[in-house]
Formats: sequence, structure tokens, C-alpha cells
Amino acid sequence: MTRPLIGVTTSRRGGWRSYLMHRLALYRAGARSIRLVPGNPLPAEPLHGLVIGGGDDIGAEIYGGKVLPDVRIDPERDKLELGLLKAALPVGLPVLGICRGSQMINVALGGSLHTDIYEVYVQAPKMRTVLPRKTVSVEPGSRLNGILRCNPCLVNALHHQSVDRLGQGLSIAARDEIGIVQAIESPSAPFLIGVQWHPELLVWKKPQQRLFAALTEAAQEAALPLSAAPLAI
Repeated sequence: MTRPLIGVTTSRRGGWRSYLMHRLALYRAGARSIRLVPGNPLPAEPLHGLVIGGGDDIGAEIYGGKVLPDVRIDPERDKLELGLLKAALPVGLPVLGICRGSQMINVALGGSLHTDIYEVYVQAPKMRTVLPRKTVSVEPGSRLNGILRCNPCLVNALHHQSVDRLGQGLSIAARDEIGIVQAIESPSAPFLIGVQWHPELLVWKKPQQRLFAALTEAAQEAALPLSAAPLAI
């Protein structure tokens, strides 16, 4: 088939920078991409896969979490991504969640989040870097381990929230040295993986590019591309 079309969700505010990095990573992997933002119409062409990207915090009311006064949220984006996942997951559309996107997958499947990891993991260093300086251990036998083929792996870190209670059907695929969940996946779905780091910013790292290649391969094999028609969002 021709290059599969992958939808990439981003914030409306400043999200174009993030989208360009995803677009590059997906192009190198053999896919086309289209940016999905709240308020814009969904593409008429069916999507063969989704990237739920990084950005603002998820509204705590969605998962019954603690509302923090000094964080930026985007309720319209929350609604968009929950609607996309509600349509995509039952039909087995390949989905990759990145940072916020990994958390959104967990929330969409009934899981919860730590709204501030530093309140729970008090010994965790306050690391915020686009460079690969955080060490994560990937679960042997996980799908993610077979894709990345680096264990431990060095990744970047731009988050202050993380997965708490797992959503239905999900398993932990990686943790960092402190024990914070760094990746989740569904053992039964065709392709459903969420990573807490930003692989699109590590374009020179072959393991991270393999993650986009695996998504692209799964999208090429997707039997049920997602059309905008059934999405009421």
C-alpha cells in the first residue's frame, strides 16, 4: 500500500513545533502524517494509526485526581483525544502515546495518574531535559522491549505526572530507576504502546526511530482504518 496516514494530536498553542518533529520521524519510518487539533475538522481521508502527542496536563476531573492550581490544561484537547481513542481502540487501530499521550491512553481505559510525581516519589530528581539522560528498564518479554532492543535505555524527560492505577488491559512495559512508570502497553491489542518520554526528539537514536517504524508497520497492516464519519467529538 501507499504510505499509511497517521493522525498526530497536538495542542493548538505552539503544537506545530511538536508536530514537525513527529512528521519527520513518521516520514523516515515510511508514513504520512496529519496534525489533529481541537476545533479543526477531522480529515476526510481515513487514518491508519494515531499518535497521541505530548503537551498540557490532562484535566484531573477526568480520572478523579487532585486538581493542581498552577498547571495548564486543555479541556478541548482532552475531549478530542478521548473521542479518538473511544473510536480507535475497539477496532484495534494502532496507537502510540507519547508523554501526555501515554497518560491519556491509561485514563481512556479507566486508569488514573499521579498528578505530581514529586509528591509521591520524593526522592526522584527533578529532571527536565530533551537529551537522553534518564535510564529506563524495559520489561523483558514486552512488545516494547522487542521494538527498542536496548535495555536499559537512555531517554529524555519532560514530565511531572505519571501513570498510577493501570487502565483495563494494560501492563507496565518500563520503569525508571526510581520506579516511576515510563511505558505501558496492551499485550492483546494489535499495537497500543505509550511511552513517557519523547522519542520524536531523539531522531538520531535508532531504538527510538524503531518505535515509529513499528507503528508504521502496524498501520500498514490495519484492516480497519479510522474515518471521521463515526466520531462525535
